[in-house]
Amino acid sequence: MDIWVTLILIIDVIVALCIIGLVLLQHGKGADVGAAFGSGSSGSLFGATGSANFLSRTTAVLAVVFFVTTFALAYLVTNKPRSSGGVIDAVKEQPQRPGLTSSPDASKSEDAAKSKANEVPK
Repeated sequence: MDIWVTLILIIDVIVALCIIGLVLLQHGKGADVGAAFGSGSSGSLFGATGSANFLSRTTAVLAVVFFVTTFALAYLVTNKPRSSGGVIDAVKEQPQRPGLTSSPDASKSEDAAKSKANEVPK
Protein backbone atom coordinates (compact mmCIF):
# COMPACT_ATOMS: atom_id res chain seq x y z
CA MET A 1 0.00 0.00 0.00
CA ASP A 2 2.87 2.39 0.77
CA ILE A 3 4.36 1.93 -2.69
CA TRP A 4 1.07 3.09 -4.25
CA VAL A 5 1.00 6.19 -2.09
CA THR A 6 4.59 7.01 -3.06
CA LEU A 7 3.95 6.41 -6.77
CA ILE A 8 0.78 8.52 -6.83
CA LEU A 9 2.52 11.28 -4.86
CA ILE A 10 5.37 11.39 -7.40
CA ILE A 11 2.88 11.56 -10.28
CA ASP A 12 0.95 14.30 -8.45
CA VAL A 13 4.05 16.47 -7.99
CA ILE A 14 5.18 16.00 -11.62
CA VAL A 15 1.72 16.91 -12.93
CA ALA A 16 1.60 19.98 -10.67
CA LEU A 17 4.95 21.18 -12.01
CA CYS A 18 3.77 20.62 -15.60
CA ILE A 19 0.61 22.63 -14.92
CA ILE A 20 2.72 25.48 -13.54
CA GLY A 21 4.91 25.44 -16.64
CA LEU A 22 1.97 25.35 -19.04
CA VAL A 23 0.18 28.18 -17.29
CA LEU A 24 3.31 30.32 -17.49
CA LEU A 25 3.65 29.57 -21.23
CA GLN A 26 0.12 30.65 -22.07
CA HIS A 27 -0.66 34.15 -23.22
CA GLY A 28 -2.90 36.22 -21.03
CA LYS A 29 -5.87 38.24 -22.23
CA GLY A 30 -3.73 41.40 -22.30
CA ALA A 31 -1.18 39.86 -24.68
CA ASP A 32 -3.29 40.83 -27.70
CA VAL A 33 -3.01 44.51 -26.83
CA GLY A 34 0.78 44.27 -26.72
CA ALA A 35 0.82 42.52 -30.08
CA ALA A 36 -1.14 45.40 -31.62
CA PHE A 37 1.73 47.79 -30.90
CA GLY A 38 4.33 45.59 -32.54
CA SER A 39 5.84 43.80 -29.54
CA GLY A 40 4.14 40.45 -30.18
CA SER A 41 5.15 37.84 -32.71
CA SER A 42 2.51 36.88 -35.23
CA GLY A 43 3.93 33.45 -36.16
CA SER A 44 4.34 30.55 -33.80
CA LEU A 45 4.87 26.83 -33.93
CA PHE A 46 1.15 25.98 -33.87
CA GLY A 47 -0.17 28.97 -35.76
CA ALA A 48 -1.88 32.06 -34.38
CA THR A 49 -4.61 30.26 -32.41
CA GLY A 50 -3.28 26.72 -32.46
CA SER A 51 -0.91 27.23 -29.55
CA ALA A 52 -3.66 28.62 -27.34
CA ASN A 53 -5.93 25.66 -28.03
CA PHE A 54 -3.15 23.09 -27.56
CA LEU A 55 -1.85 24.64 -24.34
CA SER A 56 -5.30 25.17 -22.85
CA ARG A 57 -6.42 21.62 -23.65
CA THR A 58 -3.20 20.15 -22.26
CA THR A 59 -3.59 22.24 -19.12
CA ALA A 60 -7.19 21.04 -18.73
CA VAL A 61 -6.15 17.39 -19.10
CA LEU A 62 -3.32 17.81 -16.59
CA ALA A 63 -5.71 19.53 -14.17
CA VAL A 64 -8.05 16.53 -14.34
CA VAL A 65 -5.12 14.15 -13.75
CA PHE A 66 -3.99 16.32 -10.82
CA PHE A 67 -7.42 16.22 -9.18
CA VAL A 68 -7.74 12.45 -9.68
CA THR A 69 -4.32 11.76 -8.16
CA THR A 70 -5.03 14.13 -5.27
CA PHE A 71 -8.33 12.41 -4.47
CA ALA A 72 -6.64 9.00 -4.78
CA LEU A 73 -3.97 10.11 -2.29
CA ALA A 74 -6.61 11.37 0.12
CA TYR A 75 -8.51 8.09 -0.13
CA LEU A 76 -5.44 5.89 0.34
CA VAL A 77 -4.15 7.85 3.31
CA THR A 78 -7.45 8.05 5.20
CA ASN A 79 -8.68 4.50 4.53
CA LYS A 80 -5.85 2.36 5.80
CA PRO A 81 -6.70 -1.27 6.51
CA ARG A 82 -7.31 -1.88 10.19
CA SER A 83 -6.30 -4.95 12.11
CA SER A 84 -9.08 -7.06 13.53
CA GLY A 85 -9.81 -6.86 17.22
CA GLY A 86 -9.49 -4.08 19.70
CA VAL A 87 -6.67 -2.49 21.59
CA ILE A 88 -6.85 -5.06 24.36
CA ASP A 89 -6.36 -7.89 21.86
CA ALA A 90 -3.14 -6.32 20.61
CA VAL A 91 -1.56 -6.27 24.08
CA LYS A 92 0.35 -9.42 24.87
CA GLU A 93 0.01 -10.84 28.32
CA GLN A 94 3.29 -10.79 30.18
CA PRO A 95 4.01 -13.85 32.31
CA GLN A 96 4.32 -13.14 36.01
CA ARG A 97 7.69 -13.86 37.56
CA PRO A 98 7.68 -16.36 40.41
CA GLY A 99 8.60 -15.00 43.82
CA LEU A 100 6.94 -11.63 43.37
CA THR A 101 3.79 -11.11 45.29
CA SER A 102 1.17 -8.57 44.55
CA SER A 103 0.17 -7.86 48.14
CA PRO A 104 0.37 -4.24 49.28
CA ASP A 105 2.46 -5.14 52.36
CA ALA A 106 5.18 -6.69 50.18
CA SER A 107 5.44 -3.59 48.00
CA LYS A 108 5.79 -1.35 51.08
CA SER A 109 8.64 -3.44 52.47
CA GLU A 110 10.39 -3.44 49.07
CA ASP A 111 10.07 0.36 48.86
CA ALA A 112 11.50 0.74 52.37
CA ALA A 113 14.43 -1.53 51.52
CA LYS A 114 15.14 0.42 48.34
CA SER A 115 15.06 3.76 50.16
CA LYS A 116 17.47 2.51 52.85
CA ALA A 117 19.80 1.10 50.22
CA ASN A 118 20.03 4.45 48.48
CA GLU A 119 20.90 6.40 51.62
CA VAL A 120 24.38 7.80 52.04
CA PRO A 121 26.05 6.78 55.34
CA LYS A 122 27.00 9.62 57.67
